[in-house]
Amino acid sequence: MDRSDSVLQELRGRVIEANAAKTPLRLRGAGTKDFYGEHCEGTLLDMRGYCGVVDYEPSELVITARCGTSLSEVDGLLARHQQFLAFEPPSFAADPTIGGIIACGLSGPRRSQAGGARDFVLGAVLLSADGQLLHFGGKVIKNVAGFDVARLLCGSLGILGAITEVSLKVMPLPRAEQTLRFEMTAAAALESFNRWACQPLPISASGWCNGQAWLRLSGAPSALHAARTRLGGELIDAALAEHWWRSLRDQTHVFFREASPLWRLSLPSTAAPLAGAGTQLIEWGGALRWCTGDAPAAELRALATAAGGSALQWRGGAAGQRFHPLSPTVLAIHRRLKERFDPHRIFNPGRLIADL
Repeated sequence: MDRSDSVLQELRGRVIEANAAKTPLRLRGAGTKDFYGEHCEGTLLDMRGYCGVVDYEPSELVITARCGTSLSEVDGLLARHQQFLAFEPPSFAADPTIGGIIACGLSGPRRSQAGGARDFVLGAVLLSADGQLLHFGGKVIKNVAGFDVARLLCGSLGILGAITEVSLKVMPLPRAEQTLRFEMTAAAALESFNRWACQPLPISASGWCNGQAWLRLSGAPSALHAARTRLGGELIDAALAEHWWRSLRDQTHVFFREASPLWRLSLPSTAAPLAGAGTQLIEWGGALRWCTGDAPAAELRALATAAGGSALQWRGGAAGQRFHPLSPTVLAIHRRLKERFDPHRIFNPGRLIADL
């Protein structure tokens, strides 16, 4: 038995023991997203020991890694073959694990063009409450067998079980990238982002902050040249552009250093600027609005609901429910899933929904 097998058996033993005693477990990888979600109690189950890339075939555009594998290891391996994780998982200036990345389901600036983390999950192995290893999905892109439980696990914050292995679709690195900057108001940026999205432009990311709109173009050099000629704007130095987009991805931008409470609002991209929501940063062509300030939680959630979206209390602020309240129907589905996968509620109790 090699080391990875012994680590997995130890994890299984811990889970079986906790399930028998109905003792809560708090799943944790590198801890880069400890702040994310509701308050969670339980005995720590560190997943970092079960690590390593299981399979990677560059020609198939698929990588399979154990849950404790670091993002830096995966990024380094993919980069050697001119490939990358196109959903740009945030690292928060640290080194998260692949299991934690998928359990949280967060994506970076390229999400509006490439898709979110869930769109890149092909398969997963779940350690269930009774110690079984449940295999969902597969290791190929054309996989349609059964229910898509692997993607259901993405963003579940570990409440259904411990993700031990995941297979992800990867993409070739863009042949070229350029970033353009425009001086404009938030309203003008939102109008421009939505107008540009309807045109055949190689846009891979967009953002607005403090009177400036940023637009990243990715693709063939000829396509970038044509787009720049069409759009205008100021061409930004490649190093500065890379720093700016990474600061959004990892939330090291000066905007995220504010001491005030930080909110993450998911809205239709066409929603107008939110008056009274505090200082704002816009991503994903207008579909993601970060707001910092002292606006009451009820007021921000009301603004988001009226605009057709939701509001998440990302950081700081008064204690209380962080995620946007679910409708009774959706909440009932969550409860049924938790009951089916984890009847004794040992995995991350309360992390996604306060009483679940």
